[in-house]
Amino acid sequence: MEQENKNQIDYFEAWLKSRRYSNSTIKTYTEAIKVFLKYFQDKDPVEISNKDFILFNSNFILKNGYSASYQNQVINAIKLFYLKVENRTLSIEDIERPKRYNPLPKVIPKEMVEKMLTSIPNFKHKTALTIIYACGLRRSELINLRLKDLDSKRRTITIVNGKGQRDRVLPVSEKLMNMIIKYYKLYRPSTYLIEGQYKGNRYSETSLEKIFHKYLGKIYKNHNFTLHCLRHSYATHLLEAGVSLRYIQELLGHKSSKTTEIYTHVSMTGLQNIKNPADDFDL
Repeated sequence: MEQENKNQIDYFEAWLKSRRYSNSTIKTYTEAIKVFLKYFQDKDPVEISNKDFILFNSNFILKNGYSASYQNQVINAIKLFYLKVENRTLSIEDIERPKRYNPLPKVIPKEMVEKMLTSIPNFKHKTALTIIYACGLRRSELINLRLKDLDSKRRTITIVNGKGQRDRVLPVSEKLMNMIIKYYKLYRPSTYLIEGQYKGNRYSETSLEKIFHKYLGKIYKNHNFTLHCLRHSYATHLLEAGVSLRYIQELLGHKSSKTTEIYTHVSMTGLQNIKNPADDFDL
């Protein structure tokens, strides 16, 4: 049974790859199926019913305190697995999905971003974090950025196969392009713009997160920001500078304008101009 489950998971993984799902989604979905099938290791997958999934949801996901986001990912993975591997539909639609908690994006004050970036002594680290902020990139987009994706004459960066398998072309300021050219002359990467210890290898996602925490932590003690907050900060700072939401949507590569609109909830420019009625009191 264990070998049969492994074969099915391998087939599922191969199918996800053939459909060009992102590496993170493939990893998340296959891990979810492994956990699910292991939970029912004494039961043939074809015998697993909707009732079994309800028990799994209650006795494993909820009991162990996993997040609503993880619960939804497991539901999506199992639904797809049974549809494409087992050729049958598990009536997961009958199961109540958890309401997703949508926290507001965390924004690093602009002066703190400037202080962090200008204080970085390692020029590779400085360039990597500056590009993420100055172009509003996701971590994976920077790591997968190849030299051929840069056009120094037109001053553009092309993000190939970004989230949702969409390409987008981003403008690069003259100042940032000069920084990138200087970085290239110093480090001479061969394939990717930001490479790891060995030429031709991508830079590590973990290392990128670590250098962000290292440098921000020196000027912003006990902060709770993540590397992705640089992207949120870029979008919010653009909005506060008067840039149209439509342009910000294009720059970030959002499919829906509703995704971009969340930054209106964290921008304080307009709110700070509202006169507080308590200001009229002689306190």
